[in-house]
Amino acid sequence: MPVKEMRIIAGKYRHRKIYVPLIDSIKPTKDRIREAIFSSLGDLTDKTFLDLYSGSGAMGLEAISRGSAYTVFVDNSLIAINAIKENINKLSVSEQYKLVFLDDKEALNKFKMENRSFDVIFIDPPYMFNDYEGIIAKILEYNIISSHGIIIVESNKILSIDEAMFSKSKLSKYGDIYVTTLWR
Repeated sequence: MPVKEMRIIAGKYRHRKIYVPLIDSIKPTKDRIREAIFSSLGDLTDKTFLDLYSGSGAMGLEAISRGSAYTVFVDNSLIAINAIKENINKLSVSEQYKLVFLDDKEALNKFKMENRSFDVIFIDPPYMFNDYEGIIAKILEYNIISSHGIIIVESNKILSIDEAMFSKSKLSKYGDIYVTTLWR
């Protein structure tokens, strides 16, 4: 399978390369967008991070590199899960992480049943996805985001979100990519 390489931007694994399978369902977040997102997050020490729709795992690996306490990668593609495993092995990641091979709704239900919450949730589904608002609603309904958590959504459109459910929100545009940040 053809692959391309990306690099980890900062932290423990800075400049290390990871692999991204070249398939339509995996669209890695561009370096400058990843840098902007992580710069806005600040210190991730002792934070839990959920990389929903992980793809190559670039965002979760960036979080680990920057010191997250625990990172969970979720994807329903075996190609993606295998790419994440390969990247974890390539970096010799020893930090706390978990791979979850489920679709979005099954994974969120699993986290609800486990009473698990996250400090940062990154949502970046394939662009043909149309239920951003539904996924955010489930995250809130199931209490999967911590009381002072942050949800970050990468999309190809402006989302219709009830901002009253959040203490603060921000929309950034990078070319044809929108990044919505929602603070609890």
